[in-house]
Amino acid sequence: MEQRSKVLVVEDDAGIRQSLYETLTALGFVIGEAGNGEEALLRLRMIDYDAVLLDINMPGIGGIETCRRIHQSFPHIPIIMLTIRDEEDDKVVALDAGADDYVTKPFQIRELTARMRSIIRRSKTSTVPPDSPTVIGSVVIDPIRHRVEKEGQEIRLTPKEFEMLRYLMEHAGRPIPHNHLLTSIWGPEYGNEREYLRVLINQLRKKIEDDPTRPTYILTESYIGYRFREP
Repeated sequence: MEQRSKVLVVEDDAGIRQSLYETLTALGFVIGEAGNGEEALLRLRMIDYDAVLLDINMPGIGGIETCRRIHQSFPHIPIIMLTIRDEEDDKVVALDAGADDYVTKPFQIRELTARMRSIIRRSKTSTVPPDSPTVIGSVVIDPIRHRVEKEGQEIRLTPKEFEMLRYLMEHAGRPIPHNHLLTSIWGPEYGNEREYLRVLINQLRKKIEDDPTRPTYILTESYIGYRFREP
């Protein structure tokens, strides 16, 4: 029998918390509840949860600071942040604080559960050695051989293109903010040179997408960054 995933729901609104508890329990999750960040940190010290569903707007230490503390103290536990629609800055701040993904309110329960199952699955399969080949769809990247293939055909990439593709594929399914990509590929002194990203992403899309104008691998997260498709 498949083990049910344990998720901690951190939400100060008791009505929303109860609704999430009932719905997610019915869908097969084991749900724990916390009404604020302090209670969430206490519960995480007592129970091994598979994921945290965290509201961004809460009293006390707040959602962002709670996210930051969870990420620092329990880095193996993935976090989904509940944010407000159209507040793009909130999404970027949440990802910077350590959130693995976000869902905007109001949300569809199908989208929420899909994101939850996705980050739980990724966290449980992230023990793959860092230099092992990564395969997503028909694209294969081999860090040891420094080789990329699509449908068995080698794709020639520049060093920066290779670094970018490797980073995106290693974090597949996660939205990666522009500044994270810039500092990871070009170094800590970069962070605002988004034109670098646009050029490099366009080059990669021309090489790995069937139709670069309608990408299916390297997806754009509006105002935030990019996301490589789910494995």
